[in-house]
Amino acid sequence: MLASALHLVVRPVGEPKDSDFELRPIAHGALVDEQARVRVHYVSVDPAMRIWMTEQKSYWPPVALDEIMRAGGIGEVIESKNARLPVGTWVSGMTGVAEALVTDGRGLRTFDVSALPDPTYALHIFGATGLTAYFGLKEIGMVKAGETVVVSAAAGAVGSTVVQLAKAWGCRVIGIAGGPDKCAYVHQNLGADEVIDYKNENVAEALSRHCPRGIDVYFDNVGGQILDAALRHLGLRARVVVCGGISEYNATVDAQGLKNYLSLISARARMEGFVVIDYLHRIEEAIAAMAPLLRSGQLKSKIDVVSGIANFPEALRRLLAGRNQGKQVLKLV
Repeated sequence: MLASALHLVVRPVGEPKDSDFELRPIAHGALVDEQARVRVHYVSVDPAMRIWMTEQKSYWPPVALDEIMRAGGIGEVIESKNARLPVGTWVSGMTGVAEALVTDGRGLRTFDVSALPDPTYALHIFGATGLTAYFGLKEIGMVKAGETVVVSAAAGAVGSTVVQLAKAWGCRVIGIAGGPDKCAYVHQNLGADEVIDYKNENVAEALSRHCPRGIDVYFDNVGGQILDAALRHLGLRARVVVCGGISEYNATVDAQGLKNYLSLISARARMEGFVVIDYLHRIEEAIAAMAPLLRSGQLKSKIDVVSGIANFPEALRRLLAGRNQGKQVLKLV
């Protein structure tokens, strides 16, 4: 079997470049007992990857130079000496940006893809993306029916799931997205009550119109000026869920400081960051809660696909520039 993997060879400065990566063949040896060979079909392209490429302190160590680029993926077992992973089994986990891997199964989760509309759902609704939305909104946001929830990057993978969960849980939802097409998608397809186009509107003024009694939960995916604007409009005892800061990930200077953080005092509000890996022991709970919403049509998945392992850098640039709509994945097979 001919297969390749993408290695990080240079730490990017600013926007990642093709030359920051190198495609190398994977050496394939014979399997030993308890091993299985997996053909990776899709890998998830996520904003956090940009942080993993740096030497910045994070919840995971940086990807070392010359290592395979870290990524979650889903694939099919094509050869096996592991009774728990017979040929034909689909598994999801940290596969790396690689067309194949040999594994003993540790760290991987099996999926019955026949029960999914598409295998990519294992990377979106039932993967780290969906889990991030679910636990961020439920545990950090402590959202309650009737509250006003504002979501940035509302057309993106996590944001679109947050919008739909908040609506399903009885909230009034305001999405923030960039451009008419994305805003129409958030309003018409995801069901947000109001949408703010940050590229063509003054976000602070729009929040004043749409949240006259303040924001109860702000789910932040972008950081920067939009986070600052949201802080000015917090309601009493609001919760700010800090999920990501994609507006700063390609910055070549220090991240912008917040001007309006003292609003947390007057609103008696709480701002808390979180990482989904802290909730992996509760995966089954989240899947059990979201599966009925998927079946009822209250939860939808939009996949933005780029094909070919060599096109990973372009898929990542597409994501970081906000050119994607929905969950960005790289199709390998």
